[in-house]
Amino acid sequence: MGDIMRPVPFEELLTRIFDEYQSQRTIFGIPEQQFYTPQAQRSIGVFGESCATPLGPAAGPHTQLAQNIITAWLTGGRFIELKTVQILDRLELEKPCIDAEDECFNTEWSTEFTLKKAWDEYLKAWFTLHLLEQVFPLGTHKESKSFIFNMSVGYNLDGIKQPPMQEFIDNMMDASAHPKFAQYRDTLNRWLQNRTFIDSLPTCARKDGLDNLAQRVPARLVQGVTLSTMHGCPPDEIEAICRYMLTEKNLNTFVKLNPTLLGYPRVRQILDACGFGYIGLSEASFDHDLKIDRALEMLTRLMALAKARSLGFGVKLTNTLGTVNNKGALPGDEMYMSGRALFPLSINVAALLSRAFDGKLPISYSGGASQLNIREIFDTGIRPITMATDLLKPGGYLRLSECMRELEKADGWNMTHIDVERLNALAEKAVSMDYTQKQWKPEERIDTGEPLPLLDCYVAPCVTACAIKQDIPEYIR
Repeated sequence: MGDIMRPVPFEELLTRIFDEYQSQRTIFGIPEQQFYTPQAQRSIGVFGESCATPLGPAAGPHTQLAQNIITAWLTGGRFIELKTVQILDRLELEKPCIDAEDECFNTEWSTEFTLKKAWDEYLKAWFTLHLLEQVFPLGTHKESKSFIFNMSVGYNLDGIKQPPMQEFIDNMMDASAHPKFAQYRDTLNRWLQNRTFIDSLPTCARKDGLDNLAQRVPARLVQGVTLSTMHGCPPDEIEAICRYMLTEKNLNTFVKLNPTLLGYPRVRQILDACGFGYIGLSEASFDHDLKIDRALEMLTRLMALAKARSLGFGVKLTNTLGTVNNKGALPGDEMYMSGRALFPLSINVAALLSRAFDGKLPISYSGGASQLNIREIFDTGIRPITMATDLLKPGGYLRLSECMRELEKADGWNMTHIDVERLNALAEKAVSMDYTQKQWKPEERIDTGEPLPLLDCYVAPCVTACAIKQDIPEYIR
C-alpha cells in the first residue's frame, strides 16, 4: 500500500459511488442496510447551525479525503470536523505515524495535502453530500442539510495570516467565485439532467428536488472553526488567534485545549491509577503549556467578545497528550496519545472548566469517546462529540452507527447547558470504570502465525484457527 494519497476527480468519485451502489448495493464498502437513518426527528444546534446527529469524525485521518467524509456521513456522522490545515502544507511525514494497538499514539500533524488539494477534497465532499441527501434521505431534514462542516486550522497567527491560508479560509467561507465551485456545480447539473441516471436512482430518492439541486448547493461551506494550536503554544498567541477568528473572520470558534490543564501531578496520578503507568511524560512539557488560571481568564474574555459580536465561542476538549516516545514503533522523541487512556483526562478537564463557568461554556468533545461511554458524555450536555481513534479499530466507520444507537436512547437531546453535577460524577467515575483500565483489553496479540502475502493479507482469525481452514466468513454470508 502506498503512502501517498491521490485525490479522486469529482466526476470519477460520483461514478464510483453510483456504479458500486448499482452493482453491489454498497457505497465504499458500506452495505445499504447499514446506512444510518435517525430513528426520531431530533437534532442538535451548534452555534446556530442544525445537525441531525451530535456525532462525527474528528479532524484526523478520517476527514482528509472526500470518500472518508462521505463514508462517515453514511454511517451516522453529521458533525464533520475537517482535517486541520496550516501554512506548512508540504511536510514530509515519516511513516508509520499512527500506532493504535490499544491506546493510540501518533506523530502526524495537519493534512498531508497541500492547502489547494485539501480545499478541493472538502468541496467534492460538500457537493456529494448534498446530492446523497436527496438520493438517500437518511433522516427527516427535507428542506435543509442535516450535516455541519467545521473547519480546523492551526497553528499560529502569523501562519494563518499568510496569503495561502487566507485564500483557503476565505474559500471555505465563500466558494462562489472559485472556478472549481462552478465546475462541480455544472458537473452535478449535467448528471441530474441525465434521464438514465435519474431513472437508475432508488425509489427512496427525492427526485422532485433534483432538478435545481446543483444551483441550490450553498457556496458557504463553514460557519465555524476549531482552532488547533501546538503543544506549548503561548497563551497570548492562543487568545490572539481566537480574537482574529471572531473579529476579522466573524466565525463561531472552538479553541482546542490540552489535557495538561489538569497539571502534571493529576495527569500522572490518573494514568497510574488506570494502569497506564508505563506511558512516559515530560514534566517540562507541562511547564510550557497553558495553565488553568491563565486559561480561565482567557476564556472569560473570549466568551464576552463572542457574545458582543453575536457569535458562538467554546472549547474543544481535548487535544492529544504529549508523551515520551518509549515504544519504538513511531519515529521521533515525542508522540501524542489519544483513545481510551485519554478519556479520564479529557472528561476531567471538561468537569474542571464546567465548574468554573457554571456549565455555560460550550464544549465540543473528543477524547476517548466510544460506544461504551458516549451516552454518558452526551447526557452531561456536551455536544458535538467527535471520534478518531475508535474509528481506527475493527468495524471502522460502522462504530459511528453503534454510537448513534446508544445516543438514540439518551436523555440529553434538549439540553442547552452542561449539567455540572452529572459531569462531575462522570469525571470521577472515569478514573475507575472498566473501560479506562489497562487490563480491560487483553494483552494477547492477534497473530496468524504465518507469513503475510503481499496482497489479500486481511484474514479472519477463525479461518487460521480452524484445523482444516474452513471459510467460515463465507458460511455467515
